[in-house]
Amino acid sequence: MLQALLQRASCTPETKQPELLQKCLKAVLPVCSGRVSTGSIHSLGIETALKKYVRPGTEPDFYAPFIEATNIALVCLEEIKVDGIRAPVPAVDMICQQNDMPMHQNHQTVKSTRKPDGVILPLNSACAPFEDKKGGKKGKQKDDVKDDKNDDTRRDTKRRAHMDMNATVKPKNLPWKDVLACIEFKRKTPGRTKGINPPPSLYTVKDRVPTKPEYLPVDHLKAGDQAPGPSQTPATQFTSDTALVSSCLTTAQPSNGGSSSKRKAGDPLESIAKKTKITPDSDEPDVTVQTGMYAAEMFAANVAVNHLINLIVVDDVMWIWYYDRQGIIQSSGINFIQDLPRFMVLLFALQRFELEDWGRNRDFLPIQVEGKQCHEFKIKDEELGEVDLLLDTSHDERVTHYGLQGRATNVIPVTSEVLTKKYGNFQDGMVAKIFWGEASRTSEPAILKKVKEIAKVHNSVKGHIPELLWHHTFTHPTSTIREALGVPEPTKGSRVLYILVFRKFHPITKLHGKELFDVWYQCILCHVTLWKQGVFHRDVSPGNLMWYWKGGKRMGVLNDYDLSSLIDDWGPQGNERTGTVPFMALDLLTAKAQRGEVKHLYRHDLESFMWVFIWICFRYREGVIIPAELRPFDEWARSDAVTCGEKKYFFIGHILDHPYPSHLELGIWRFIVQCATLLKRDSDRRSGLRVDKLLMMHGAIEQFNNEELEDIDDFLSVFTNTQSWVELSKLSNPSQ
Repeated sequence: MLQALLQRASCTPETKQPELLQKCLKAVLPVCSGRVSTGSIHSLGIETALKKYVRPGTEPDFYAPFIEATNIALVCLEEIKVDGIRAPVPAVDMICQQNDMPMHQNHQTVKSTRKPDGVILPLNSACAPFEDKKGGKKGKQKDDVKDDKNDDTRRDTKRRAHMDMNATVKPKNLPWKDVLACIEFKRKTPGRTKGINPPPSLYTVKDRVPTKPEYLPVDHLKAGDQAPGPSQTPATQFTSDTALVSSCLTTAQPSNGGSSSKRKAGDPLESIAKKTKITPDSDEPDVTVQTGMYAAEMFAANVAVNHLINLIVVDDVMWIWYYDRQGIIQSSGINFIQDLPRFMVLLFALQRFELEDWGRNRDFLPIQVEGKQCHEFKIKDEELGEVDLLLDTSHDERVTHYGLQGRATNVIPVTSEVLTKKYGNFQDGMVAKIFWGEASRTSEPAILKKVKEIAKVHNSVKGHIPELLWHHTFTHPTSTIREALGVPEPTKGSRVLYILVFRKFHPITKLHGKELFDVWYQCILCHVTLWKQGVFHRDVSPGNLMWYWKGGKRMGVLNDYDLSSLIDDWGPQGNERTGTVPFMALDLLTAKAQRGEVKHLYRHDLESFMWVFIWICFRYREGVIIPAELRPFDEWARSDAVTCGEKKYFFIGHILDHPYPSHLELGIWRFIVQCATLLKRDSDRRSGLRVDKLLMMHGAIEQFNNEELEDIDDFLSVFTNTQSWVELSKLSNPSQ
């Protein structure tokens, strides 16, 4: 990992330079040995701070000496020059800051609170809370940055003053958008009572000595905890109705390739956070879970973040955790006291990182427009010349993503002079969809091109699909770092960033009664036609069913095709199943399905439509979400896939025992009961068929093939021929 970070900090990052690590290890030895000074700061202070660090004590006793050692090292490392490595970056000017204070962030209607022990951030961002506290003006830091770039003396004075007075003081209200990395500390029992081995008298360049453990499993601090459950990566989960907020935080697991120097991420933190604790009497989740949550906050705080780096420190060992939308890569441990040169090389590399090396996307420029936070995006287009997008990232209707892996879809209101000139003004405006698509899948723009062709000859599709106004595919896949590190199967699940612009639609959750049924049914008719024509949507959820006005009529829109596939595809690629957990068919919410052993059929998507209708009717009253304490099904969103399936199966088997939602019209309630009953009967019928087949095989191991041929129209008619469906159809379309 150190080699890869040095490569990124080099003058020619695209060129392999295997000698960089050894060159840098030798170059930092004077800093380790206390032979470098600059002004009033001397690298001997690193040893002094580390001697404080190793004393017996509690976890908070770690913070100040570690931060002191790190910041002294950063000042001294500015004096170190290595051929082929860039100079430190004054525009970033990283510094280590104690935090241990609550940090808040809004994710649509949900407000998160996290408390990282320490953070790395730009100097001006670290100083800002203390300047404000003294009466300084917020926003002044921008001018300071501009001045400091050309005034090294002023910058050094500011840094040293902050190191002396505030770097080990708890700040208030640090914004997540400024955080470059989080540092989380843990001290095991021996370290608390006996202390840690002190620094050696002399540092030399030597081969890396593996730490124990070399890699950090989730349950590393408590033997006897339950093992992590099965992976939940097959589907997006969410806890808010206004946005898909992923809770599938992943953590490192051993790679199949047996690599000796890095591990890939694989399993979720959702249930692990509840199981694995630091100590038996602690309410905190495991350190790896905490750090994953911090990474999710950092991803959400900025637009189109490419990757993140966090640090976990347990006693005298540090692990680098690298996060991107393909997963997590954990470095092998570094004993930063006994092997101080490698820690110094890490700081040396990070100090030379531009913001884009930290993972910020340089194509999205943060700007203020009429007092609002926005992001500007400009790029050359072969057809239109330069395309300009102004993303209103402070808009109340912005949909952000909270999580680590996967598509990480953000939907942001956008304006564009170029696109307005081409298409004219849309009454409800436009939105930009930014997401990380799996590189091996057929892209959403390619699928929408096929969908557009189908719409030309099928009225059930025409007017019921999104119109793609413009799109761009970025060219840097997440597999690049894995190829550089030699991670096994580096392209499996690799992702690339897309930005797509559409006209804005209204969410189906704003509707109720017969209007809801009408738009919902239009989406079903569009969906079944596309399925017959070889376009398989496979992610039916409330967020993907929309509508707009046309000629005084509400037009339903089947939206979001980034998990769809075409009939001539080989099927899903990579390691992700498709769907959104609370709305997935019962067949797909089994351990077998989550392993990818159940084919996604039409009836699964139609069943998802039923779950969507039930969800909206129970959780919304006349287009407004019901207060949290009164609305049901939250546990569906928070559960893993298998548990959610069990809860949903119980619901349809006992629907009449469920309290009747008083805000529902009686016809809608009858319709829901009838649909739930049909789902239960169909599930039991297919379960019975599997049992019969097993018995016919005289006890042989079941090899039931779930890829049975199905009659799409017959399955749909099971629902459309019911009395309640016919009655609602007449009410919503009196002319029929």
